[in-house]
Amino acid sequence: MLKVKNFLLFIGILSLVFGIKFIYDARPIVKKYFSLGDKNEATLGLKMLGFFLTIIGSIIMYFVYPLGI
Repeated sequence: MLKVKNFLLFIGILSLVFGIKFIYDARPIVKKYFSLGDKNEATLGLKMLGFFLTIIGSIIMYFVYPLGI
């Protein structure tokens, strides 16, 4: 059971890290990796993805270790 908790905690932390990275560095990521015509829409999409990843990672971490216990 401890291995499953550690695995879920690891997934939650990775989700949080990538979510925050996508939110704060959306524009440079879009400029570097995508050659889309409208960069504002791609930036908005990447920020929304980052927001959802952050929420999912937070929920996973809360249910794995509720209230830091």
